[in-house]
Amino acid sequence: MLNKVILIGRLTRDPELRYTPNTGTAVGSFTLAVNRVGGKQEETDFIDIVVWGKQAENCAQYLRKGSLAAVDGRLQIRSYETKEGQKRRAAEVVAFSVQFLSGRQSAGNSDVDGLTERRNFDEFAGGSENFTDDEDVPF
Repeated sequence: MLNKVILIGRLTRDPELRYTPNTGTAVGSFTLAVNRVGGKQEETDFIDIVVWGKQAENCAQYLRKGSLAAVDGRLQIRSYETKEGQKRRAAEVVAFSVQFLSGRQSAGNSDVDGLTERRNFDEFAGGSENFTDDEDVPF
């Protein structure tokens, strides 16, 4: 059996980073807005992403709300119980890898086209030729 998910979308909020209490392993989470064509109009799915280890720390450092990212991972369905005792299920993608497709934005940066951030990102990520135009992004 194969369980593989590949998504490209924009972060709906800054990534959250925390560490497991027992081992101190980094775990990050964020939501990716992914467009899908449905009939005559485009619709958006909001997909929860979980990432572990050094990759989680890198996501927290380099990604922000609105960043374009590609996620390669697996779908995971987990069950949990609410405080009221109701059983719930949550679907999320556990990322094997996250590729940063837009440069990191820093506060107070006046570089309009983001070339400085792209160069810094390319040095960090080993380069990327797949930057896309993000003129039509609502956030």
